[in-house]
Amino acid sequence: MKAKVRLHVDHPLGAGQTVGLSREQAHYLFAVMRLEVGEGVLLFNGEAGEWLAEVIVANKRNPVLVCREQTGPQVSPPDLWLLFAPIKKARTDFIVEKAAEMGARRIVPVLTEFTNAERVKVDRLQAHAVEAAEQCGGTFVPEVAEPVKLAALLDAWPKERSLMFCNEALVGEDRKLGGAPGPWAVLIGPEGGFSDTERSRLAAMPQAQAVSLGPRILRADTAAVAALTLWQTTHGDWQ
Repeated sequence: MKAKVRLHVDHPLGAGQTVGLSREQAHYLFAVMRLEVGEGVLLFNGEAGEWLAEVIVANKRNPVLVCREQTGPQVSPPDLWLLFAPIKKARTDFIVEKAAEMGARRIVPVLTEFTNAERVKVDRLQAHAVEAAEQCGGTFVPEVAEPVKLAALLDAWPKERSLMFCNEALVGEDRKLGGAPGPWAVLIGPEGGFSDTERSRLAAMPQAQAVSLGPRILRADTAAVAALTLWQTTHGDWQ
C-alpha cells in the first residue's frame, strides 16, 4: 500500500488506531485527491512519528482511517525559537514556512519600534507551518505564538536561553556565532532595522550575542533563512 498524501492530524497514532479527519482534510482527500477505500495516507501528529494509515471509509462526512504501520520515528528539532518582526503578508508567510522546514521549535512574531506590518493572523501562520511540515517530511510542527512587543519579551527572557541577535549595523564585520549548544533563540529585526534603544538593550543582555550575516544587508525574509542556517550548522542538528 503506497501513499501519495501526507497529513498532520490532531489525534493519537498507533498500530490499529482509528483516526478521524477534519472536514477540510476529508474534502482534500476524497474530493481533491480522490482517494478510495484501501489506499494509504501518511499521518503524523508531532509526537508519535509518521504512520501509514489505510482508508477504511472514504466518506467526506464521516471518514475513517486506520493506522497500519509506523514508517518513521518522531524527530523533534533542537530547542530553537525564531523571533522576527512581521513584514508584508507574503514575506511573513515565507518566513514561517522556512522556519518550519529548517527546524525551529517555536516561532514568535515580535513588535519592534520600527515594525511596520498589517495585523498578524496567527491561525493563518500556524496553518502555513503545518503545510510546510507536511510537505518537507517533518514529524514536528512548530508553535506560532501570539505577537508580543520586543521590550516585554526581553523583560521576561529566560536566563538559560541564549539569544543570537542579528544586528544589521554589523554588516561586513567578522562577528561570527559562538557559544554552546542548548536552548537558543534567533532574533531578526524589521525592514527599518532596530532602534538605538533596542540595540543598547540587547547589547546589555548577558544571554545575547550580536552577529553579522555577511557583507551585505539582507531583506528580513532572507535574513531569517541565513540566520537559521548559521545557527543550525553551528549548534543545531545539521552538524
